[in-house]
Amino acid sequence: MRVAISQPTYLPWIGYFDLIDQVNTFVLLDTVQFEKQSWQQRNRIKTPAGLQWLTVPVEFRGRFGQRIQEVEVRDPDFSRKHLRAIELNYRRAPVFENHFPELSRILQKSRAGSLLADLNVEIIRWCCATLNIHTTLIRSSELNLHGRRSELLVNLCAQLGANVYISPPGSAVYLLDDLSLFSNAAIEVYFQHFEHPQYRQIFPPFAPYASVVDLLFNEGGNALAVLRSGRREEIPAENFMRIPVGAGA
Repeated sequence: MRVAISQPTYLPWIGYFDLIDQVNTFVLLDTVQFEKQSWQQRNRIKTPAGLQWLTVPVEFRGRFGQRIQEVEVRDPDFSRKHLRAIELNYRRAPVFENHFPELSRILQKSRAGSLLADLNVEIIRWCCATLNIHTTLIRSSELNLHGRRSELLVNLCAQLGANVYISPPGSAVYLLDDLSLFSNAAIEVYFQHFEHPQYRQIFPPFAPYASVVDLLFNEGGNALAVLRSGRREEIPAENFMRIPVGAGA
């Protein structure tokens, strides 16, 4: 059983879905502390001037330490602004009309007080279905497990019966110091190795690390093949040397 674990981010980049595509079960880690102005609430789209940020406004004043699953949307009007930006920059993309209506439906469901994690998870599930990725997705809040950092990851893997854990490279900062926790639980650790592929974009030159919607609107049914073309052999934790990785989530 192969498992990966990552926080539910907003309109994730394509490397996020490469990680999902490599495992049997992917855990959306919504029980850890929310980080303001992180990938949890924002991402980027491609425009004629380069990459543009789209940020979901959330409630954070007086809520220090809140978990991702508790974060509320502050201004539901963000969805209109985000959809307008997406439409302006992608309406000439080859398969824009195929996917924009469903993305619009998901974003327009947001209301003041609705939960950011619910929005992100629904977008991620929609992206997986659109890409034809069939990995099982589960939220950590559904498993009711505890622990800090690597301890929590090991507990989640053990609960799911994992013997292989695939980690995003960004987790190496702390995970490499805790490999004994995994080995004691008979779990092998590997790091994802993804090199961002190029594909057609309507505004050259090519800009990597945009949201996955950039790939979906531009490549349509070929999107999964493009995504998989960036995959390289996973790296055993003991051989990991903090290789350069993408600036997206």
